[in-house]
Amino acid sequence: MRIRAAVATAPHTPLEIRELDLDEPREDEVQVRLVASGVCHTDAIVRDQWYPTPLPAVLGHEGAGIVERVGAGVTTVAPGDHVVLAPAACGACAHCVDGHPAYCVDFYPLNFGGSRPDGSKMFTDHDGEISSNFFGQSSFASVTNVIARNVVKVPENVPLEILGPLGCGIQTGSGAVLNVLQPGPGSSIAIFGTGAVGMAGMLAAIASGATTVIVVDIVESRLEFARELGATHAVNSRDTNPVEAIRDITGGEGVNFALDSTGVKDVFPQMLASLATRGHGALVGAAPLGTEAPFNIGTLLLTGLKLSLVVEGDSVPQLYIPKLIRMYEKGDFPFDKLIRTYEFDDINKAFEDSESGGTIKPVIIY
Repeated sequence: MRIRAAVATAPHTPLEIRELDLDEPREDEVQVRLVASGVCHTDAIVRDQWYPTPLPAVLGHEGAGIVERVGAGVTTVAPGDHVVLAPAACGACAHCVDGHPAYCVDFYPLNFGGSRPDGSKMFTDHDGEISSNFFGQSSFASVTNVIARNVVKVPENVPLEILGPLGCGIQTGSGAVLNVLQPGPGSSIAIFGTGAVGMAGMLAAIASGATTVIVVDIVESRLEFARELGATHAVNSRDTNPVEAIRDITGGEGVNFALDSTGVKDVFPQMLASLATRGHGALVGAAPLGTEAPFNIGTLLLTGLKLSLVVEGDSVPQLYIPKLIRMYEKGDFPFDKLIRTYEFDDINKAFEDSESGGTIKPVIIY
């Protein structure tokens, strides 16, 4: 089948819109016609080879669309179903069986390896094979074959144009809060970074009943938007020491919970220092391999802090994504306010606007 796809060819280079050939779905795959796909920071850092997925490659891992065909062994969805695409996992290792597929022992090769487990690739053009199966889906394509295990059926009454980011960015930020930190009513939390992941964490904290919700960033327009969405305090760390500001807001104690969505080495120790005694912090931001963040172990030992490193919100997508949709339908999780849509041919503009901070969550419409 001939399809259109955006192909990453080299670091820091715009994606190329090409016509490719898509092969037949395998026994355990679902063929999905994409309606939309979110653009995520992870797409950008893989394009730029922070993680060495082989190039050229079709990236994209926040897809939403409609099932066209299913492999002979697929029973979970059928043609016509509306679906959101989530990260791949083996489904058989101890972590998958225990309900933590984001820590699958094969997570890296399944999501970043550039091919199916048997080494085959689903996309080709006149120059040969194109790396595919990015996060089990490669959703920067008009039609793609997806590992059935990471397909989540969703209600048909909710627009697919907004649902793709639930598969990664929105799931990651909100899941880090709801599944891992679990702030209770009346608690305090600081969110470092107001991109899509941080904003999703903020919305989740508000939904959980946290009454002191502090956001930290250097982009004033995003801080103002966070206030509009319900943040109680906003700190511009470009001109204010965020740790001092957070301790001032909390009467010197620090916050009960904190989330670092930035992956910036200087922010991580600030996040830890903002926590109250026996506070709980979570790191979800991706950093270049080899990044080190200094902090004083001797001082931290006395605080009883808890630190969690969280991938994909530590969720089971088939359970968690429908939960987020229900929260959205009730008005408790207005993640759609973070989204700006772009035509497929404008995908590089979407990347640029995301990097500059002009758009929180770009979504490509096919």
